[in-house]
Amino acid sequence: MKYLSRRGFIKIFSIGLIFLTASLLGMLSFLYRYFFPNVIIEPEMNFIAGYPQDFNEGIDLKFASTYGVFIYRKSSKIVAISTVCTHLGCVPGWSKAEEKFKCPCHGSGFYASGVNFEGPAPRPLERFKIALNTEGKILIDKTKIFRQEKGEWSYPGSFIEV
Repeated sequence: MKYLSRRGFIKIFSIGLIFLTASLLGMLSFLYRYFFPNVIIEPEMNFIAGYPQDFNEGIDLKFASTYGVFIYRKSSKIVAISTVCTHLGCVPGWSKAEEKFKCPCHGSGFYASGVNFEGPAPRPLERFKIALNTEGKILIDKTKIFRQEKGEWSYPGSFIEV
């Protein structure tokens, strides 16, 4: 029976300690990524979109990439529509040729007003609170959401009349 020498024990113990330290540092790196995610800057929840006369009839995509809002104008009514699909949260794109929003993930289709008509989306796109400030500019508040299935699209604040 061969015994482990003191030098051999210290060598094996040192190697084990190195592996233990490396694994703990690896776990701490995951913890670091959890507390400091990649998203550093989030868009503002309230912003001024401009004057009502700046928006033509139909869909305006000016604020889609920066604030996550589609502006839709039909005659004198203006609404702010969320850019998040109600199925799984993808971002639908506007198809000018087909006059509809089309979700690239699972094929949900939405009319310009945000109402769903094809695909797996269970409900229409959400609307954000929209109002005119004292200067007559459009103010959009993304903290207040209006849902069509709850009958909230007729509430004051879900649209503006200009």
